Amino acid sequence: MEKEKESIMLIARNTVVTLKYNVKDTTGTSVDEGGAPLVYLHGGYGGIFDRIEEELQGKAVGDALEVKLEPEEAFGEFDAELVVVEARQLFPENIEVGMQFERGSEDGESDDALFTITDIAEDKVVVDGNHPLAGVALLFSCTVTDIRAATAEEITHGHAHGEHGHHH
Repeated sequence: MEKEKESIMLIARNTVVTLKYNVKDTTGTSVDEGGAPLVYLHGGYGGIFDRIEEELQGKAVGDALEVKLEPEEAFGEFDAELVVVEARQLFPENIEVGMQFERGSEDGESDDALFTITDIAEDKVVVDGNHPLAGVALLFSCTVTDIRAATAEEITHGHAHGEHGHHH
């Protein structure tokens, strides 16, 4: 009897993909060493940048690729309007450059924008609402290490569960 050929699973919508990856900027400086595997639900769920997802479509375990992401495909262009100078008295005493916070709006609601303190002077604080990698082109290198069918629960929730995935 002839042994049945094992079918090779390819990355497609509603598969959970595991990647070994690293990210560098265009000067070769490491942005993310990829210490833990990246596990995401494939198929437009927002678990990975759209351009990378498009490039991974149809790939198999062992396939490797490098994708150059322009700023608009990654963390967006730098927006000078998101750099704001605020009065020092609006902040607690113990602030330091590099600290991040969500900025509240006039009605007390958070607008989910994360701001980073970039400078502190005697009576002023400079905060930046841009992502730290805004305006930066990135090189995303990865190797596909696992592909499996997503569970119904993962599809309903829109993300992978389990080790390196989302935990509830």
